[in-house]
Amino acid sequence: MFLKKIDGPRAVTLPDGTILTRADLPPAETRRWVASRKIRVVQAVVSGLIPMKEALERYGLSEEEFGLWCNAAERYGENGLKVTAIQKYRQL
Repeated sequence: MFLKKIDGPRAVTLPDGTILTRADLPPAETRRWVASRKIRVVQAVVSGLIPMKEALERYGLSEEEFGLWCNAAERYGENGLKVTAIQKYRQL
């Protein structure tokens, strides 16, 4: 079996005990961002699975947009990343 050489860990354990691997991340060509995909990318960066720079380049995100995702995920969890809930949470 051949394992591709990568920088950083192959898998990380999240605070809730689940294991997140690079295979769990959305594909690089993702254009439809649902809350579950956003939270995976945020968890990967926060836990150190991938660097923020790599995530921004891979998914074509701006630092501002990714920062908004991080803030919403930190304050409200996955529900804060739902597009239909943006107005509800940002008014608070």
